Amino acid sequence: MRLLFTLLFALAIKPLVAQTIATFTTGMEKHPGFLTYYWDAKKGKIWLEIDKFGQELLYYPTLAQGVGSNDIGLDRGRLGAEHVVRFERSGNKILLIEPNYGYRALSPDSLERRAVAESFAQSVHAGFEIVAEEGGHALVDLTPFLLQDAVGAIQAITQTRQGSFRVDASRCAMYLPRTKAFPKNTEFEATITLTGDAPGAYLRQVVPTPTAVSMRQHHSFVELPPLDGTYKPRLFDPRSGMNSIDFYDYASPVSQPITTRYTVRHRLAKKDPTAALSDPVKPIIYYMDPGAPEPIRSALMDGIRWWNQAFEAAGYRDAFQVKLLPADADPMDVRYNLVQWVHRSTRGWSYGASIVDPRTGEILKGKVTLGSLRVRQDYLIAQGLTARYENNSADTAALMPMALARLRQLAAHEVGHTLGLPHNYIASTISRSSVMDYPHPQVDIGPNNTLKLDSVYAVGIGEWDKVAITYGYQDFPKGTDEKAGLKAIIDNYLKRGLKFLSDQDARPEGSAHPQTHLWDSNADATSELIRTMAIRKIALNQFSESKIPVGMPMANLEEVLVPMYMFHRYQIEAASKVLGGVTYSYALRGDGQLVTQTVAPDQQRRAMSALLNTLDPTVLAVPTGILSLIPPRAFGIDANPREVFKRHTGLTFDPMGPPEAAANLTLRLLLNPERCARLLNQKALNPAMPGLSDLLTGLIGITFEPMRRTFGEAPTYPEAIRQLTSRRLLESLIELAANRDADSRVRATAHDAIQRIRQHYLVNKPTAPLNYTVTESYPNQLLWLIHQYESNPQQPMANNVLAAPDGAPIDPGQDWLDCEEN
Repeated sequence: MRLLFTLLFALAIKPLVAQTIATFTTGMEKHPGFLTYYWDAKKGKIWLEIDKFGQELLYYPTLAQGVGSNDIGLDRGRLGAEHVVRFERSGNKILLIEPNYGYRALSPDSLERRAVAESFAQSVHAGFEIVAEEGGHALVDLTPFLLQDAVGAIQAITQTRQGSFRVDASRCAMYLPRTKAFPKNTEFEATITLTGDAPGAYLRQVVPTPTAVSMRQHHSFVELPPLDGTYKPRLFDPRSGMNSIDFYDYASPVSQPITTRYTVRHRLAKKDPTAALSDPVKPIIYYMDPGAPEPIRSALMDGIRWWNQAFEAAGYRDAFQVKLLPADADPMDVRYNLVQWVHRSTRGWSYGASIVDPRTGEILKGKVTLGSLRVRQDYLIAQGLTARYENNSADTAALMPMALARLRQLAAHEVGHTLGLPHNYIASTISRSSVMDYPHPQVDIGPNNTLKLDSVYAVGIGEWDKVAITYGYQDFPKGTDEKAGLKAIIDNYLKRGLKFLSDQDARPEGSAHPQTHLWDSNADATSELIRTMAIRKIALNQFSESKIPVGMPMANLEEVLVPMYMFHRYQIEAASKVLGGVTYSYALRGDGQLVTQTVAPDQQRRAMSALLNTLDPTVLAVPTGILSLIPPRAFGIDANPREVFKRHTGLTFDPMGPPEAAANLTLRLLLNPERCARLLNQKALNPAMPGLSDLLTGLIGITFEPMRRTFGEAPTYPEAIRQLTSRRLLESLIELAANRDADSRVRATAHDAIQRIRQHYLVNKPTAPLNYTVTESYPNQLLWLIHQYESNPQQPMANNVLAAPDGAPIDPGQDWLDCEEN
């Protein structure tokens, strides 16, 4: 019995792991740093030495080498979500645990904090078996964690319907050139291969063998800033023009909101907070990807430097700096705020994102992705507006300057997101007061109908941007009432007439503010639509083969034609929001801002008239001189289907394709169910306002009414366009009347309009000729559509409408930070 007790006691005190770390790692490469690791070349493994048990650190994955498809979204440098994590040991196992910072108690009472922590779930990201230990340090195999699909590439491929893929472990391995340990961060990178069957078109376009998609995924473990009070979270104000993080604070008084919001910003402080202008304790430095070629690289760096103007306005001297990324630097390293030049197979979004400390809102790394093909689209727009390629000369002086001007603005815009700023889509109405708007190129009409690009884009940081940076980064002297100081910043900009409205207020369908739009210009959306239509007319009238260089296939003219024909698309979006529009602000009680105000009746009617004019056949028709210039594609030179008009005519250019795309854009915006409901409501509240019936009468008047004179006649090109727009109107009304989500009054009004069309324009039309013509079949087809709707209103006939070629990003700029863009 005594012997048995001795053996059990010996087992009880025996270490769980027999080997020491030094013994186990003999012959391996040791890499000391924030998290020390060992490279086992024989087995291709990473062994992690863990000594920071219970200490919170930041983990986030990144896509170091992308897939190259804008549609799939797996871009080089794409940031994954950040996670506050800690290592916790239980016996022979270590768990990587993420606490739940969405629910907290900002209280000194540990029991109060524990009650919240135990009320909500945590997330365990991984579990590791200990293989060796000594001196309180434990060694685990990190390799399986590093060779997983950490950025969600499989999910992205599945969501875009590009096939069913999985990680093939036999084709995954560590990538050592980007696997490094530093004093405050440790970085790992791995080649990850996904395999699958039946890859989709997007994958087939960019992957050499699309059944095997290989990319490099990066893992960052970063020391978190200490919560010692040196960085003080700044409370969020919706009027400030800064982004925020939010969480539930269960320690807040019952009389106060339970949600706490912190402003998102970099750490920045003055050496002398009492000075009007002071050097920073540590500047914010952004690094430019040297992979961007000249003159693009210099233009981008010029635009990024504009932000120093905003920091100077906030009282800092040389606090924002721009440098070229050193050749030996790892762009995924958290120490570098990076502007990265990214290539894709098609044009696409650029965006600004940040790695943020979820505990405080402090930005730890700003990361900008700039799509390289966007500059070509800007060049193409300038080409359509002003270029003349003659036999022995070319008038292209304005083309590259316009493209570079856009890149400067773009770089500033995306960096703005990484500084904590969201979009300000009303800024274009106030002297282009923010780079955080989406700017439409400012084209002026000169003598003899020349188109001028002299002030195509604003230069320098905007007045609004200075306000937002001052709010986010002002370092108040000790003893200052910060809340009062921040309020003064907002009060001051309101007195100056500056405004801030963001994404939810600017989207073309559903939103209602008459001045808050994407890609618009001018404070009066209707006046700018009228002016834009005049520019479009000049551009189309002057369009000729001289828009492309000598020796280029004539079919390539279509790519230049698209942005000219659709030049008005964004101003249509802007003007449509005047109808049923409501002016408002992010007003707080007592701040004196306008709360809400319906757009005046005369302004709405003027916008309605301008929008209806966009459906006129003479406006929609492609000039016949252009139709004769565009043949089918040249052998071996295919078009990107997104960059040309859709067609019903096969290889040949379809003269009805552009009118159908443009007409459908106007009708879709005007007959948006939410806009229609607002029109009904405003008419009920004020009979002087235009209502939905007024809009439908106008639409019927410009489409069906002129056709009463032409039934039975062989249609000319303009009349064929009118037939097209009238059919699209009827189809749109049927879709609206059958929409279960629409207001019942909207559906009833749309139904009445359908009956009016049938009675006045299809049944009681003038007597048709005795011979059965193609034209006579047209009203019969419309009657058949109405019959189908009445027979089964919940299943109206689906129509394959020719949509417009991709617009956004047309001078692109959707960002992510929110994401371009936006």
